[in-house]
This record gives sequence, C-alpha cells and structure tokens, in this order.
Amino acid sequence: MTSGQQRQGSGNGYLTDQESLRLRRVSSRTSSPIYHDVNRSASSAEDDKGSSELNREIRSNPWHMAQKRTKWLEQQKQVPAQFNGGSWKHKRTKYVHQFKSNVRELLYLFSLWGKSLQKIGGNFGGGVQSYFFFLRFLVVLNFVSFLLIGGFVLIPSIVFRSVGTNLARNTGEEACLKYDPNPEGLVVFYEFFLHLLSGTGFMEYSYMFYGYYNNTMMEDRSFSYNIPLAYLFTAVFYFAFCLICIIVRMGKVARVAVTTGGSDVSNYSRIVFTGWDYGCLGSKATSLKQRNIYYRLQVDLEEERLQMHAASLSLCNKVTLYSLRVLMFLVAVGLLVATFFAIFKATIFSQEQNSKAEGILALFYEYLPSIVITAGNFLVPLLCDQLALIEKYSPSATVVLALLRAVILRLVSLAILLYTLWGQITCVGNTYYSNITESNMTDCDLCQYNHSAYPCWETNVGQEMYKLTLFDLLVNIAILVLVEFPRRMVVDNWSCKLSQWVGRQEFGVPSNVLGLVYGQTVVWTGALFCPLLPLINTVKFVIIFYCKKITLFNNCRPALRTFRSTTSTFFFLAVLLFGWILALVVMIYSVAVIHPSQACGPFRVFPNMWQIVPNSFYSLSRVTQDFLFFIGSQAFSIPLFALSCVVMCYVIALASIYGKSVTMLRAQLKLAAHDKQFLVKQIKKMKHLTPQNNEGEQD
Repeated sequence: MTSGQQRQGSGNGYLTDQESLRLRRVSSRTSSPIYHDVNRSASSAEDDKGSSELNREIRSNPWHMAQKRTKWLEQQKQVPAQFNGGSWKHKRTKYVHQFKSNVRELLYLFSLWGKSLQKIGGNFGGGVQSYFFFLRFLVVLNFVSFLLIGGFVLIPSIVFRSVGTNLARNTGEEACLKYDPNPEGLVVFYEFFLHLLSGTGFMEYSYMFYGYYNNTMMEDRSFSYNIPLAYLFTAVFYFAFCLICIIVRMGKVARVAVTTGGSDVSNYSRIVFTGWDYGCLGSKATSLKQRNIYYRLQVDLEEERLQMHAASLSLCNKVTLYSLRVLMFLVAVGLLVATFFAIFKATIFSQEQNSKAEGILALFYEYLPSIVITAGNFLVPLLCDQLALIEKYSPSATVVLALLRAVILRLVSLAILLYTLWGQITCVGNTYYSNITESNMTDCDLCQYNHSAYPCWETNVGQEMYKLTLFDLLVNIAILVLVEFPRRMVVDNWSCKLSQWVGRQEFGVPSNVLGLVYGQTVVWTGALFCPLLPLINTVKFVIIFYCKKITLFNNCRPALRTFRSTTSTFFFLAVLLFGWILALVVMIYSVAVIHPSQACGPFRVFPNMWQIVPNSFYSLSRVTQDFLFFIGSQAFSIPLFALSCVVMCYVIALASIYGKSVTMLRAQLKLAAHDKQFLVKQIKKMKHLTPQNNEGEQD
C-alpha cells in the first residue's frame, strides 16, 4: 500500500519522501568532491581525527568556557608532541584564532560603556539597548568631528592669528562694516551667567562663533595655509565624514537585519540554537543573557499573536479599525500643523522684542523659540502615544510610526525656525515680519542682508543653534530631577489608585531617539557658524547617557510591549540621515546664496562663501590647475563612469550568485527537515508493526 502511494505521488509530478531522500543523498555524494580535497594525505587525516576526538568530548559537555579550557589543557599534556606538517598547520591556525580572540577581548575592555550596555540589554531588552548603542555612536562621531575641526581650523587660527596676513581689505560700504560685540564699561556679575546661556557678550567674540575668525593666510617659502579655505573645506569634509560613518553603520545593521529578518520559524531556531553566548562567565552575565533571550522571544511571540488577531478580524471590525486609524492620522496632522504655526509666531515675536528688552526678560525672549520647540516636542509625542493605543498597530509598527511623527515634528520645527531667520536676514517676504522697516530694507539693498538687525548674521544663527543645544540639555536634566524621580517616589511610597494607575514609567525609545536625532541635526546645522558645537554636543551626550542610565535603572520598569532591535536600529540611522540632509541643505544655501557678513568672519570680502574656492584655484601653479581641469574633464569622467558601471555590475552579479546560493541552501534545509519527518514517520510505523508481528508469532 505504501509503495502504491509513493508511485502515485511520483506520477503527479511531486517528489515523495523516499525520492527526496534518495535525491538528496545522490546530490551530497556528487557535490562532495567540490568541498573536500581528495588528495589529502593519510597522516594529516589521522592528526585531524585525533585532535577532533579530543575536542568532541569537551564540546559535548555543558560547561562554560573556563572549564572547557582547563579540561582541554589537561588533555593536551597527555597527547604526545607531533612535528609533521599537518600538526604545525593546525597549531598555527589555532594560535592565529587565539590571537584574534585576545585582541577582540582587549578592544572590548577599552570599548566605551561596554559593561553598562550589556547590563542594559540583559535587564530591558535589545530595543532599549539599541538606543544606548545609538547614543554611543553619536558620542564617538561628535568627538572625532571635533578633532577634525580643531586640527584644521581652531589650532591654525590660534597659531596664525597674530602672524598671518589678511587676504584683502574690505572695500564695502562703511555702514556695513560696523560690528562691535564687546560690551563697554563695567558688567554686572549675573550678566556673565546670562551671556553664558545666550552666547552673547564675552562668548560672542570668541573662538566659539564664526565672527571671531579672520580672513588670514600664512605664507612662507615652503608653507602656506589659508584660513578661509580651510574653514570651508573642513565643514565640507565634516559633512562627508558624518555621511560615510552613517552609511557604514547602516550597512552593518542592514546585514544583521537581512540575516535575522526571515520567517518566524527560522528566527525561533536561530535564537534557540545560536542565541546563547558560551563566553558568559559568572552567574550575573548568564542571567543577563537569559533575560536578553527572553525579551527576544517575547518580541516574536507578541508579533505573531497580533498577526493572528489581525487575520481573525471580521470585515466590520476591519472597517472600524481602519476608520479609527484614518481619524487618528488626521488628529496627529492637526497637532503637527498647530505646533509649526506656534513656532513660526514665537520666532517672529522673539526677534521683534529681543532688541527692546534687557536682563532676564531679554534672555526669555531669546529662548522663546527654543521653549516653544521643546514644549511641542514634549507634548505632541505624548498625545501621539495615546493615539497609538487606539490605532492598535504591532509593537514594531508602533515604534516606526512614532518615529515618523516625531521626526516630522522635530525636523520641520527646526526648518521653520531657520526659514524664519533666513527671511529676516535676507528681507525676503517682508510682509510677514513687522520688525523689517524702511531702514532695514535700505540695509538689505546696501549690504545685501539685514545689517542693522544682524550685523554678523552667521554668529546670530550660531547663537540660536547653541541655545537650542544648551536648552535641550537643561530640559533633560530638569525632567530627570523634577519629574522622573518625584514620580518614582510617589508611586513607591503612596499606595492609592491614582499612583497605581500612573505606575512607574516605561523608557520611551522613539521619543528618546528622536531627541538624539534632533540634537545632532542642530549641531550639523550650526557647525558652520559655531565650530565648537560638536565638542559641546559630545559633552552633552555623555551627560545624557548617564542621566538616561540612572533613570532607566531607578525610575523605569521593563516595557510590557517590546520590539525588535534590528529593524529599529536601521530606522534610527535612516532618520539620522534625514537630519543630515536637512543640515546639508542649510549649509549649501548659506555657502552659495546668502551674502556673508562684511564686518566679521573669514569670508567678509567675498560675495559668497564659495567664492574662496575659485580664487584659491587660480592662485595655484599651472601644473596643479591642469591636473584639476583634467579630473573635471570628459577624458577622465567618462572612463571613471565606465569603470564604476563595471564594478557595479560585478557587485550585482556577485550578490545574485550569493542570493542563489542562499536559496539553494534553504532548499536543502527544507529537504533535510522533510527527510527527518519521513524517518520519524517510518519509525512510528515500525513501532506499530512490531507488536503485531510479535502477537502473530505467539499465535
């Protein structure tokens, strides 16, 4: 009967269990010469066999790495020394792997916050851990960026300030050359604190901001250094360096996401069979790893449960759910539009009243746009989180949607602030700004920018970015001290229904990540006008790391709904890339369009900042000019484009081959699983037939 069923199955065009098993055995026999060397010597085979037998027993025991290493050393003492080529090759490979392992462990000891990140991942899962990995990446990125700016702009400006010569004298109108940021007379002590917060006074005319740098050039017989050219090229290389770092990190995360983003069954198998780290030493590290695996399994089970629930909904329930989602989407859009309008009005009001007020009131007007932006960034995401409870998306989709809303809110808020400032600086759209008078319009025609309100507009933009960065740090510290710790104390010490309903807070990954993206976008936007802003942001992110770590372990509880860290990390970097694009647009517009200030800065004698590049180009030697012209000519660009196409085709073909190989391996895994199921069925049948045969023999 069984053979008849098998013949029927083969006649229908489908492989039966026995046929698939037989074909797989044939394919394995035919493919074995590809992966094994048939000319292998017998002595090396015996050596490998002896070493593998010694190691197989150690691998089979459930010991941690220290015990396995001790047992392996004991067995190595009992093995006689071998001096043939195979054993030497084996030892060389072993020493190379051991050296790499030691180097990796040494680098891990010097890695920034390594133990803290391991502890965070074990207690709160990979989703929260991905936020702190992202924060560490930004800290390193900002510190390296500061080294770049300090090495090519700050230190040469300090060294050559007194010995360098000006490139040219400014021949502009006398009214456009007035700029005196230094305060006259005695200054009250508390005003130093106000200047520190607002970036004015003694800070305005310092290496912190654009206006303090001169258009000097150091020339010697064998050495020449152009400060304006170095200033511009350093900003360009800074943006390029950040882009390369983001793309490289996105590539690494994408490989992990593609590898782990398969079906649920393969994901479960990967976690169960390859998720454990056998290098864990001690009960603490073991428990942290167990919790981490538990959270990963919890994410997959939650995703699968929500998918099953969504598939079981009736047509009426689906219509109701989609209607609620559309309604909540419109409500979220309304909140965003209201926030943008409030930022626009607050920026105009701040610029109008800033010149009329003094003291604390003037500081309040200066920080009014920052206050409105921070209030909108704090309140709107909270309201959107309540809307997400009604929308009922999966945890991963909820995180992505919250990130999209938050990134639109924060980046567009910053864009509106910059648009308002550009409009007042360039006198464009003067009907919207009541503070632009006829005298301001005269300055715009005479100096090509609003000189009376912004005598050094680059420094003013840098001050706005400085205030946004500093205010964001102060808000984070204030929330930790005035909101999060009191909430924890009330919940722990006051047993009432209200405190139980509020409970301990969860660590909101989307809002915190967007806070980092917003802060980094502000730094990218203001780096051209405030060169020391990356250093300030490095210190700020270090403080935020310890503040978030303290509030995570003392004030937060593990999230009830976790999410997958691989996809979220990739989306964090994608959002950061959007912030980089926004800052790049601001830099291009500032460099190529707006007229530089004629009273300050390294570009005071040029119609735009980019003009320094062609001027410096024509001052080069004839050979260098010919070489650069050749690089920009068709004789160089066309072969380069052709070579790039060839390399791209090769990479695409290689990726296609690898994809086919992965598909074949997956098919082989499915055949292997099919074979095992067939063998289990045969064993069950044999178990059922054996008692019947025994009864027949007894009869």
